[in-house]
Amino acid sequence: MSRPIEIVEVGPRDGLQNDPVLLDTSVKLEFIERLIETGVKRMEAASFVNPKAVPKMADSIEVMAQVPRDRGVSFIGLALNERGMRQAIESRCDEINYVMVASEGFGKRNQNATPQDTADLLDRIAVLAHDAAIPLSATISVAFGDPFDGEVDPAILGELAGRAAAAGAQEIALGDTIGVATPWQVKKAVDIVRDAAPKARLRLHFHNTRNTAIANVFAAVEAGVDVIDASAGGIGGCPFAPKATGNVATEDVVYMLERGGFSTGIDLDKMIETAHWLEQVALKHPIESALSKAGPFPPR
Repeated sequence: MSRPIEIVEVGPRDGLQNDPVLLDTSVKLEFIERLIETGVKRMEAASFVNPKAVPKMADSIEVMAQVPRDRGVSFIGLALNERGMRQAIESRCDEINYVMVASEGFGKRNQNATPQDTADLLDRIAVLAHDAAIPLSATISVAFGDPFDGEVDPAILGELAGRAAAAGAQEIALGDTIGVATPWQVKKAVDIVRDAAPKARLRLHFHNTRNTAIANVFAAVEAGVDVIDASAGGIGGCPFAPKATGNVATEDVVYMLERGGFSTGIDLDKMIETAHWLEQVALKHPIESALSKAGPFPPR
C-alpha cells in the first residue's frame, strides 16, 4: 500500500491574497467548488485579517457563509490575533490556523509583533479555539529566512514549536514565506521541530520564489512529513514580503508524489483543468505551474 501524503490546498487564501486580480465572492466559491471536485479534503478558504491590509481577503466571512458543508471538506481559517480567532470561530471554520513568526523584521511588518509576542498571544487566545472544539494549528512564518533581517536562527523554530504544542496546537507548519529554503535546511528544521514538539503533526509550506519548492517538498516527505501545503496553478505570495512569489503548484506536487508511488487522493487531470481555469477565466494572466503547461506523463 502506498504511503498517503495529505495535500492542504491553500489557493483560495494564500493563493489569492497577493494576486493582482480581485475576484468576486462568487468566483472564489467556484474556485473552491472546482478544488473539491479534484478531491481536495483540507483547504485554506479564508483569512480573518484587517481588510485594509489584505483587501483580497475582505470577503472571508461571506465566503465561509457559503462554502459547501456537506462534501467532507475541512475548511481552514487563518487568524493572526484575538479578533481574527473570534471571527474564524463565528464563521464556523472547521480548523483555525494561527500564525507565529520566526523573525522580528517580518513580524513587525506583518503582525506588528516579535516571535515572543506571537507565542505569548497564542498562549492567551488558544483557549478560544479549544472552548469551541475547533482544531488549532500553528504556522511558523519566515521559518527559513526573513526578507528584512536575513538568516533565521533554526533554534527559534524549536522554541516556537514547543510553545505552540504547549498551547494545544495539534499541527505545526513551517512556512518558507519568501521561498529561500533548501532541502538540507528543510531536513534540519524538521528534526528540530520534531524534537521540540514530538506529538504534533508536521506540515510544510513552500513558495517557489527561487525554484527550490519542489525539491523542498521531496526533502520534507523523505524526512517523514505527511502533510504538504500547495496552491493550484502555483499562484500566491505574501503582501508583506518583497519579491515573494507563488506557492508550490498543487498539480506539480501531485505529479511528483504519485509518480514516486505515494497517494494524494487528488485527481491530477482535474487539478490541471482548475489551473487552466484560473489562468484563462478567473485571473486571466499566466500562472507558474509546470504541469499546467506540460501536462501529465504518460500522456493521456
